[in-house]
Amino acid sequence: MRQSLTRRSFASPRRSLIGLVLTGATLMAACGGDDTSSTPDSTVTEQEALRIVSLSPTHTEILYAIGAGGDVVAVDSYSNFPADTPITDLSSYEPNVEAISEYDPDLVVIGDDFTGLADQLTKIGVESWALPAPASLDDVYAQIVDLGAAVGHLEEAENLAASMKVEIDAVVNGAASVPQGTTFFHELDDTLYSVTSNTFVGSLYEMFGLRNIADATEDDTDYPQLSAEFVVSQDPTFIFLADTKCCGASVASVGARPGWDVLSAVKTGNVIELDDDIASRWGPRLVDFVKKIADVLETVR
Repeated sequence: MRQSLTRRSFASPRRSLIGLVLTGATLMAACGGDDTSSTPDSTVTEQEALRIVSLSPTHTEILYAIGAGGDVVAVDSYSNFPADTPITDLSSYEPNVEAISEYDPDLVVIGDDFTGLADQLTKIGVESWALPAPASLDDVYAQIVDLGAAVGHLEEAENLAASMKVEIDAVVNGAASVPQGTTFFHELDDTLYSVTSNTFVGSLYEMFGLRNIADATEDDTDYPQLSAEFVVSQDPTFIFLADTKCCGASVASVGARPGWDVLSAVKTGNVIELDDDIASRWGPRLVDFVKKIADVLETVR
């Protein structure tokens, strides 16, 4: 008899473009008010899951990084890294239990279970693992370890989390300092959704001493939709574009937006094009995202 690995967390549905941020989560579709605790559950028993279906791009990357890639038999349509993932047309936003069951999984890795998929899988005798997007780096590390325990790769997961922490701490400690009050706007999509400092993405910028203009909104969500007028009024020092793939955002397109040519970030060349996937997932490539921020600060104008 299988021992249940299901970790339940109920969250608000995310917009598909930014959900990968936040759960993917890619692309970083927006959400808010989630319980972001990722403390490993002592009731989760370590065992090797021989057939894993992953519906979360972030967790797909983690599974491969901790040596569990050989057990992954299918991944969702956004799980495009590493290159040899068994990508399918399975949807992480509108999951189909029947389609998932065709892969005869021992474990389904969901990410943020905002559709109630875990309960549906339980009804057909399939185990699942689910945790929402983390709110901090500590949550990131704990979540990696938790997933590693769930799939029988605890030691590898602990090593990955430890190495990521060492690298990220070194990058942050060695980064160039910025003047007090230096601000930024992190763009999730072309409708100006962003993140506050209460998200793991926002917390990364905060470590470098940058002030998030999205924190000044009055929206009751950590993924607020800003207006063009609000962004212009805040005049951010930096604009980070995490929607270059999903929405074709670029330095040129931002400069061509009505009224944006007067922004400090545009005039000084501090509009930064990011890789949507790297800037939205909290797996091993999070180190690359942190390094990108540090590199930007080294060349600040």
